[in-house]
Amino acid sequence: MTRLPIHVSQWSRRCLKGLRAALLRPALCLVLAATNGAVAQDANRPTPRALPRISHPDDSKAPAKELLARKTRPTKQEARSIGFYSSGCLAGGAALPISGPAWQVMPSSRNRNWGHPTLIRFLENLALEVRKAGIWNGLLIGDISQLHGGPMSTGHASHQIGLDADIWLTPMPKEEPVRAEREEMMSTNVVGRDRLDVDPTKWMPRHGALIKAAALNAQVERIFVNPAIKKALCRETTGNRTWLHKVRPWWGHDYHFHVRLRCPADSAECTPQDPPPPGDGCDKDLDWWFTDEGLYPKPGPEKPLAAADLPPACRSMLAQP
Repeated sequence: MTRLPIHVSQWSRRCLKGLRAALLRPALCLVLAATNGAVAQDANRPTPRALPRISHPDDSKAPAKELLARKTRPTKQEARSIGFYSSGCLAGGAALPISGPAWQVMPSSRNRNWGHPTLIRFLENLALEVRKAGIWNGLLIGDISQLHGGPMSTGHASHQIGLDADIWLTPMPKEEPVRAEREEMMSTNVVGRDRLDVDPTKWMPRHGALIKAAALNAQVERIFVNPAIKKALCRETTGNRTWLHKVRPWWGHDYHFHVRLRCPADSAECTPQDPPPPGDGCDKDLDWWFTDEGLYPKPGPEKPLAAADLPPACRSMLAQP
């Protein structure tokens, strides 16, 4: 079985409650009308902290994540995804507005709500679709990509070309969260303590309905979930099971599911992923994930991608002032 680098993007913080939120809400609550592809600017996005200069920014061996973290201005290029999901970049990306009629970006300070316009439209449409169908109140969107894509300083091996997005397993609250709540809120962990199945007190049929709604979209290449979530979907799905083929188990993903779109037609430099194995991914394909090797993987060596490891078009982008 071919494996991608481990994807970890859940930060261990608890939801802020009580007096602090009550004091901040009147000052910071601002509803922003959503516009497709618009750059999101509102009171819920803190001012980014300036990073120290790199002594040798032209060094091709410099970690790409350090160089990309210092690129704060959009490039005037046609939108396109460049390279592979775990080794590439994003040109001409669009920002998912921080607040929309059926979604919220969580947390806003990470400035990781950038993606290929195809992905941004997909997220907006999915949010509206599941809300209209009564499946989900609205989506809480975690990390998508950075302004120029590429490797991030923390949390992900993929999400580099603007075609990956994390969707929380917590419905959008009725009231727009203020800045402090966005920073401190934590999504719902639906996996049981023994890691062998979902937590029956947290997992609900509408979790499965939400994942199914995303998987049925023809643009979706894969959806990554915790193996326990995959087990629950295999057990509970009746009738049409073809969509389960796209839902693949992967480490982490206790609190969210990870949607990955296919390479868009406008992105000739985008490298597609090999199709998943045939079948619905249940039974023997799933059993391995509940062995000791699957439950307790040994950490592999971590070598950050250097600028030289990225596709030529990405290196050209990094060279721009």
